[in-house]
Amino acid sequence: MKINSNDFSPARAHARATTGEVIRILRGKKGWTQDELARRSNISATNLSMLENDRLVIGKRRAIALAKAFGVHPAIIMFPEYDSRNIAKAA
Repeated sequence: MKINSNDFSPARAHARATTGEVIRILRGKKGWTQDELARRSNISATNLSMLENDRLVIGKRRAIALAKAFGVHPAIIMFPEYDSRNIAKAA
């Protein structure tokens, strides 16, 4: 059987999440409100809302505080576009 490359279409790119979406997903998985995450991370609920809506740049300190609260590596939050296996290798 001869394969014709014109019979195939390129694969779709993997889904990409923003930093804000990652924070919202992690918070949802924990069942926490923004107020609960604010208490656990020492980041105001207002700033958390802005982060979740991608209206505020995360920064290293906030990423570390959120990572500690969630129990994950900060790279998971700061670099959501990277594959988690690559993040685990770098940790």
